[in-house]
Amino acid sequence: MTTSNQPSPPAGPPLANDLDLLASCVHCGFCLEVCPTYKLTGDENNSPRGRLRLWREEAEGRLPQDTWTDFYTSECVGCLACESACPANVPYGTIFEKVRHEHVAAKRSNPGFALRLASKLAAHQSLFNLAMLPARLLRKMGLLPHRFLFAGNPAAAQSTISYAKQLMERHRPTGPRVAFLTGCLMESLFREINFATVRVLIENNVQVIIPPEQGCCGAFQEHTGLGGIEELQARNRRAFGLLDVDAVVSNSSGCGLALGKALSGDVPVRDVLSFLGEIGPKSRPRRDEKARVYVDLPCHLIHGQKLPGIPTNVLNATGYNWELAPMARDCCGSGGVYNIQKPENSREILARKSAFLNDAVGDPVILATSNHVCMMQWNSARASGLVKKPFTVRHVIQLLDPEG
Repeated sequence: MTTSNQPSPPAGPPLANDLDLLASCVHCGFCLEVCPTYKLTGDENNSPRGRLRLWREEAEGRLPQDTWTDFYTSECVGCLACESACPANVPYGTIFEKVRHEHVAAKRSNPGFALRLASKLAAHQSLFNLAMLPARLLRKMGLLPHRFLFAGNPAAAQSTISYAKQLMERHRPTGPRVAFLTGCLMESLFREINFATVRVLIENNVQVIIPPEQGCCGAFQEHTGLGGIEELQARNRRAFGLLDVDAVVSNSSGCGLALGKALSGDVPVRDVLSFLGEIGPKSRPRRDEKARVYVDLPCHLIHGQKLPGIPTNVLNATGYNWELAPMARDCCGSGGVYNIQKPENSREILARKSAFLNDAVGDPVILATSNHVCMMQWNSARASGLVKKPFTVRHVIQLLDPEG
């Protein structure tokens, strides 16, 4: 880890109007043992408590802005494990998001061209779908030029909206009515997971509608500190806020967390697996006894959405022998775009978490989770050689899929 190429800080302290948030930390240190970067470095400044102290002293004018504060801010994965551990309920995620946006606005942090381009594309779904067409085709052919890409069978042209209408007309479910967030990256690159989600919901007698006016949830902009979140949130409030539905469901924990902020007070946003757990999913036939599924819990599911995990009845319904992966509640190092911005840290975090797969029992071995960015990170453990034993990465919804 280095501090090279750090931008020169401008004048003006960040968070000057949020001193009450910064002062809520009681310095107990419970966050240290769950913080990925503190565990990597043992550096107090590289912990939630340390970062809060730096930000507070800056906001109070007792610490000049410098590249060290910028560096320690950029080191945070944003996993929110500290929020779960904090007895004082410090809203670290809210504070961190504010700081990150302020640092980008003040040019103390500078997301690269590729991330800025992706942010622009995410706000225009049709362009994003077109841009990702070659990647969808490569995935279908099993040609995977990047460590984050795993094989799949996404539709090259048909959208999830079209597919859902087709299945709704064919099966005409009569149960709960939900609106489905298709997501920007999920729809453009991993839409076979969206198709599986539609199939599973309809098989369980759930009515699925997909408002075409929906857009990116804003999670990408939260992770990068780039602007445009307010416009995206307003768009989704218009698309989802007045619908006559029991819930809006998401098959990505990070997207569900971001959309929940936009729709707070309008309509409940639910993780699709949690929703299925409440209604009781149909079970798949018993699978090969030799196969073993290891379940990992995304940070934005358990620390962001504050859910206890993936419901047991959902995992049992897959028909597989399953167990929680070791360190299932620890961060995998993906952090939205952290694995792009801080690849060395991300790799080291993943190396510790994924090591068990080298000796994992099962034939085949399946690593299952419920966030597509985490799936990409786990695939990189195989593609980059951290895990030598063959394994596949699957979304839990795919294990429930009647066509899976």
